[in-house]
Amino acid sequence: MEEALTFHDPHGHRVAAILSKPDRPTTGLAVLCHGFLSGKNSTTNKTLTRLLNEQGLATFRFDFFGQGESDGPFEEITTTLAIAQTEAALNLVATKGYDRIGLVGSSFGGLVAILTTAKRQDIACLALKCPVVDFAEELRLTFGPQELARWQATDTIPNIMGGPDRVRLRYGFYEDCLGQIAYRPAERITTPTLIVQGDQDECVPLHQSQRLHEALGGPKRLDLLPGADHQFTRGEDFRQMTTSISEWLVRHLMTEDEIL
Repeated sequence: MEEALTFHDPHGHRVAAILSKPDRPTTGLAVLCHGFLSGKNSTTNKTLTRLLNEQGLATFRFDFFGQGESDGPFEEITTTLAIAQTEAALNLVATKGYDRIGLVGSSFGGLVAILTTAKRQDIACLALKCPVVDFAEELRLTFGPQELARWQATDTIPNIMGGPDRVRLRYGFYEDCLGQIAYRPAERITTPTLIVQGDQDECVPLHQSQRLHEALGGPKRLDLLPGADHQFTRGEDFRQMTTSISEWLVRHLMTEDEIL
């Protein structure tokens, strides 16, 4: 059963969300954080919701600021704001009786999930799909110095998802990213953490996941899928990624009685 709802972040922005419940009662839930220029109804989020609901876990997916149905112009988003919205989502689901909560992040959502988990004690497990760990580095590698200078001058960037038109995004996003690098915060994370990335990821440098894996302070696993790209375009890669994440969440969020 799916319930559309809204909540507000600490700045008063309205955030659109969907709570998806399995057929039987549960207090286990995964909060799903989508990627950059994406939304709550991404293929990954909807697939994970189906897999987890079938196995008895609830999910909560939402649109970050300026994306999907949430308030705000996209050009004003920052990592700091996305973290605040994720914390508001976690606080909301806790009031609804969920006490075994996992956090899932895709790409940019992975960065947000890491930094959010490092601040909290109530995350039972973490699952990361091709996570950005240092977005400032990724942007420098992707754009180069000339494009960075153009961004600073125009507050626009190329559409990193491949569209022809430039995207309005304030240069303050990059400046915020310089203070939101996740390696050191990851050292504080003792939550069981899964990282899944393709070894042919063309967006997020592979060394970021490898260094993140080394930094994490708790139980951890790094799955590198041979030949897989950032979007897990091949059907088998996508199936393996979503299966690994769903199995990790079931393992850490469901009780033995629920699994049986």
